[in-house]
Amino acid sequence: MNLSLQLACLFTILTLAGAGFAALLQAGELPAVSELKPVAELPDPLLMFDGSKVASSEQWIKNRRPELIRLFQHYMYGRPPAAPKAFATAIHRVDPAYFGGKATKKEVTISFGPGYALKIELLLVVPNQPAGPKPVFLGINFCGNHTLLDDPTIALPLAWMPDHCPGCRDHQATDAGRGSQKEVWAVEQTIDRGYALACFYCGDVDPDKNDFSDGVHPFYVAPGQVGRDPSDWGTIAAWAWGMQRAVDYLVANPEFDRARIAAVGHSRLGKTALLAGALDERIALVIPHQAGCGGTAPSRHNVGETVKQINDHFPHWFCDEFKKFNDQVERLPFDQHCLVALCAPRPVLFSNAQEDTWADPAGQFRVLQAADPVYRLLGSPGLAGHALPEVDRLLDTSLGYYIRPGKHAMTTGDWKVFLDFADKHFGGKPR
Repeated sequence: MNLSLQLACLFTILTLAGAGFAALLQAGELPAVSELKPVAELPDPLLMFDGSKVASSEQWIKNRRPELIRLFQHYMYGRPPAAPKAFATAIHRVDPAYFGGKATKKEVTISFGPGYALKIELLLVVPNQPAGPKPVFLGINFCGNHTLLDDPTIALPLAWMPDHCPGCRDHQATDAGRGSQKEVWAVEQTIDRGYALACFYCGDVDPDKNDFSDGVHPFYVAPGQVGRDPSDWGTIAAWAWGMQRAVDYLVANPEFDRARIAAVGHSRLGKTALLAGALDERIALVIPHQAGCGGTAPSRHNVGETVKQINDHFPHWFCDEFKKFNDQVERLPFDQHCLVALCAPRPVLFSNAQEDTWADPAGQFRVLQAADPVYRLLGSPGLAGHALPEVDRLLDTSLGYYIRPGKHAMTTGDWKVFLDFADKHFGGKPR
């Protein structure tokens, strides 16, 4: 058989295989990992599962975007439940004279789920001036709302907490942790720039441990289900789903500008912020800070943390199906640039530190480059042709990038960069 005929046969086989996979996708089924075609480089985000090319924004919105969401939920993060049809709120410990009268602090209990049994304790700090709806940064913290501020009135979380958290004893928060992460969150700086902060403890939704018997998961087990399905949602999907429940509250409250909600997170919670932004278009701007493998770094790389390492060390973060890619990441039918593309055309900022090589800062820039074609298709300048910026220079295009000296941490200086990026894309300073 000559080469032309061989290539024609191969094309026919791949086309039929793609069509077969597309039929499975439409039927609610997906092929086994072993049946997925290996792709060594970052896959084309504008190439449908059946091999056809996305050529218009309408095709992206109607076909490719829902397809990618389905693929990410099946093979990586797991399938979350539908949003609750209703939620209830209760407001506690209001202080209208916070930061010398510059802001109002309040704590809001958001109750939802079966019997309204699930609760998120949302800490809100809102500028008093100017009048009108405020833009807001929404984040999740690692160690409790009480760690963000020197305030003895903020309620201590009741959920299980890692013992490495400041002031934690026997996996419970104590007063000794109060204000221990105030430099990490730099709340007053955010208020001074005209933005509100909304934040809650990740353990309110799901404690960060390899145990699905607590948190939100037991409330959403299918009737008669024993054990976990390979595509059942992991902890990162649960945290992102919880972040969306906080968005439910923010968009329903006239105190906040529903068109200017920014999701921010550090490390594993940066992975969470990116996933929440990808799935929820009510989030207008996304800042996953030092989010690394499983977030902002490519799975197809040889720098820093690998898919196998993250699954071995944190088996609860992703669905079990993702573990099947440990030694064959080239079979993933997507990479993290596709998750960024799901945010298009909304602004996304990747921020990093030079010494945080585990998070693969250079690889993260390649992720932004690979997402750029989708942004351009949707009418956004994306990266606008820029190269990797110098240290300490914010690239504030729609696909933004920043890297500073230092290590894996979130700092007051990082928050200045976050605020500068928000100012650019939210149309100038709020005040």
